[in-house]
Amino acid sequence: MNEANKYPSCLTTKEIENILKASGVQSTAQRLAVSRYVLCEASHCTVEEVKDWADQNFPKISLATVYNTLNILVEVGLLKALKLSHSDKVIYDNNVDNHYHFLDEQTGELSDISSDKIDFKTSLNESFKINSIDVLIKGTKSINKV
Repeated sequence: MNEANKYPSCLTTKEIENILKASGVQSTAQRLAVSRYVLCEASHCTVEEVKDWADQNFPKISLATVYNTLNILVEVGLLKALKLSHSDKVIYDNNVDNHYHFLDEQTGELSDISSDKIDFKTSLNESFKINSIDVLIKGTKSINKV
């Protein structure tokens, strides 16, 4: 786990409860169910994908609860909300470490790329303070190669 990431992505229900409580947020059964799904099972999910999961596994969760829970998880640092050029939807990423993304244009699959695999060099003057760099690499990923 990166020092910048104070939480691993998959947490126990009790750990999620403690983080929400420390942030002043009530840990309802619906919030905990959505949290466990997006932190432990989902990868680069959208609100619609989480709602579909909820309808199949926890049918009493409203769309508003899904939106609110995802926004809370972003606020407390357990998820990143990504707005990438290939989609008009927000994508929620449970990998909050510094990393980049590769979009397989044939399958639509979004994969994480470790920041140590890509090197950036800027020649901006000191008036620019870079807080983060978001990169989306597009192409195709061979099934036989990693």
